[in-house]
Amino acid sequence: MELADITLTGSVVRLEPLGDTHLDGLVAAAVEDRATFGYTQVPDRAVAMRAHVEDLVRLRGRGTDVPFATVSAVDGRVLGATRFLWLRHYFDRPEPDAAEIGGTWLAASAQRTGANTEAKLLMLTHAFETWRVQRIDLKTDARNARSRAAIERIGGRLEGIVRNWQPSLVPGEEGRPRDSALYSIIPAEWPEVKARLTERLARHRPLRGS
Repeated sequence: MELADITLTGSVVRLEPLGDTHLDGLVAAAVEDRATFGYTQVPDRAVAMRAHVEDLVRLRGRGTDVPFATVSAVDGRVLGATRFLWLRHYFDRPEPDAAEIGGTWLAASAQRTGANTEAKLLMLTHAFETWRVQRIDLKTDARNARSRAAIERIGGRLEGIVRNWQPSLVPGEEGRPRDSALYSIIPAEWPEVKARLTERLARHRPLRGS
């Protein structure tokens, strides 16, 4: 399995292997209205963004993460980023048997369009139909009501609140632990989740070109 070669293409977005060529676009996306980034770590300067991208590329090289740049399929503009992380292998096969989807953020102008919905549809389809995983995790800060509602709308099942799960990503809370809401999707639930995402994508306002 060559993680660096995975590109997922839809009609709204294309998920490309994250790399240096996306840096300028990522910074441009990150400096739009940042009000919705309260619970997400999104660098807003070129030097910090480069270091962040380099860290994710290293994790891809170790086989634990698959980071993507989220790119408009309409005009090629970089809209944000997302990734598979914490790839786990339980059985004797090259594909992962479980993974998490996270690290997701979008420019303000791409929010409330079909961009995030299609990205989730593309990633979950790849996970369940190509990798044939046994579960996908989705987790968020337990205080992030907006993110939790979005996960629940597509059919993620809440497994519980895991206390002091990881360092907080909220500016000003560096060094403090956070409680995380942990959700999952398993193969038996995937057909219903896929139907929900497909229906939601049809109802979203379209992504406009720049």
